[in-house]
Amino acid sequence: MASFIDLFSGAGGLTLGLSRAGWTPLLGVDHWSDAVATYRKNFAGHQIISCDIELLEVADLIRAAPALPEWVVGGPPCQGFSTVGKRKRDDSRNKLVREFKRVVEAIRPEGFIIENVLGLKDMRFEHSIKELFSEIGYAVSFHVMRAADHGVPQLRRRVLFVGHRERGAFGGLLPTHAEADYVTVGDAISDLPRVRPGEAATRYDGPAVSDYQRAMRAGSTDVQGHIASNHPAYLIEAISHIPDGGNRRSIPDSLQPRSGFHNSYARLASWLPAMAVTSNMGKPSASRCIHPFQDRGLTAREGARLQGFPDTFHFTGGITSQRLQVANAVPPLLAQRIGEALLDDARWEGAAAETVVAA
Repeated sequence: MASFIDLFSGAGGLTLGLSRAGWTPLLGVDHWSDAVATYRKNFAGHQIISCDIELLEVADLIRAAPALPEWVVGGPPCQGFSTVGKRKRDDSRNKLVREFKRVVEAIRPEGFIIENVLGLKDMRFEHSIKELFSEIGYAVSFHVMRAADHGVPQLRRRVLFVGHRERGAFGGLLPTHAEADYVTVGDAISDLPRVRPGEAATRYDGPAVSDYQRAMRAGSTDVQGHIASNHPAYLIEAISHIPDGGNRRSIPDSLQPRSGFHNSYARLASWLPAMAVTSNMGKPSASRCIHPFQDRGLTAREGARLQGFPDTFHFTGGITSQRLQVANAVPPLLAQRIGEALLDDARWEGAAAETVVAA
């Protein structure tokens, strides 16, 4: 068992996953009011500080936690490292990694975890971050993970930094799922109530039909956040021509949208994991986020299922905010696998210090 505080906690995906792996959460920290409210709603056993980390005094953080943490974990905001759009090494948001280091250096936990987007690797930032924490006494290992390899119905790839003062290199996660066994979009969301654009549902209207769905529904009596965006009639007609897993090429010329990219107006394939879940999951014009069978974008609850949030985890705020909280979160199932691997003595020392998955 390991105790931890979660910096940049957001809605709590990392906290949830580590808790399910047997870790003990002591405190969360985030500055986004909607995410803080969601965190408080779902983690009643400890508190969260609503504060800009650049203004956070470590002494105040220590006073708020019931004990000194063995680990400091978190996902410093990733926009500056993202593979989407322009990437800037001097992006001010990148400096928040140094704020994370400031807390680690002051508290001196046994270890730390940083989880982030793959853009870090693309920019060769891993070497800078390794050096940043090596200079304060941590052996740092870097890993790239594909979420689907660990039971998440999503092909999103993420990077993981693990630092420890005594145990040396962490050898990374061993996959729990081969490609033939990936959890698919259909496995994840096909049991959720059918809703048309502009509609919402709060009750299950059929049974779970996969092991994943049964796990997601365990303990839940209702469906929260299952609200579909209200699309115009011409758009509904256009996307109705797209088959399961298809794209805009199936839309008749007379109905073709005038804008968008090659992966806009594309349906998720029910027989495959999703691509990366984004905050635009409700917009058909976004990257492959149309429901496999229904003529609309995804709901926040469907996005949460694809991230691995159980139905008992409820999001606060408006529906746009809920989608953003879901998209920004660490997939809880992936976080759980990370927590389990870190507690496994066999994954330390002697294992490769860098693990990379295939593209």
